Amino acid sequence: MHAAVIVFPGSNCDRDLAVAFERAGARVSMVWHKDTDLPQGVDVVGVPGGFSYGDYLRCGAIAANSPICRSVIAHADKGGYVLGVCNGFQILTETGILPGALLRNAGLKYVCKQVGLRVATADSVFSHGYEAGRTITVPIAHHDGNYFADTATLDRLEGEDRVAFTYTDNPNGSARDIAGILSENRRVLGMMPHPERMAEPLQGGTDGAALFSGLMGALERA
Repeated sequence: MHAAVIVFPGSNCDRDLAVAFERAGARVSMVWHKDTDLPQGVDVVGVPGGFSYGDYLRCGAIAANSPICRSVIAHADKGGYVLGVCNGFQILTETGILPGALLRNAGLKYVCKQVGLRVATADSVFSHGYEAGRTITVPIAHHDGNYFADTATLDRLEGEDRVAFTYTDNPNGSARDIAGILSENRRVLGMMPHPERMAEPLQGGTDGAALFSGLMGALERA
């Protein structure tokens, strides 16, 4: 399987994401934000965490207008798989690939710690490696992770089983404890916590590894 990881000025989790994909068996291409096209044959695009463009304007807003994002949008529109983590989730909402927005944390402070996540659905290629209802431990590191959407959008996400993960102890004020959501076709996942930082024993745990191995396994069978 072929994964592409996008690199923006200020990305700092691009290598972590690439390593997690590689450990799950993928071949990885690093793609600079000024490139206009994704590599041929890409199965999944990873949009990494960090502080693209120093989080100026709004987190992810400038990165969402980078040349490569037009290809990421096209990839998603064609039914391609996309994983956006932390700043990557912010970028996916700014491009319109996913609904809602990530606002300043309710406590107005940067939060960096391990949190409990409840697997809200196992019905996606990203989460089918877990049992629905299971609690896993994954790190967060963000200042603007407070997920917001209007009531109709939140009701639709829940009604369509598109909430992928929820916080067991909400660290940032996110509406309905949402930590990650899926696109309508369930092939795009945006989440604030960092599964790539909990994907091998040296990182202190492996609760994030099943997301990557499950994704690669599903793509191999597709």
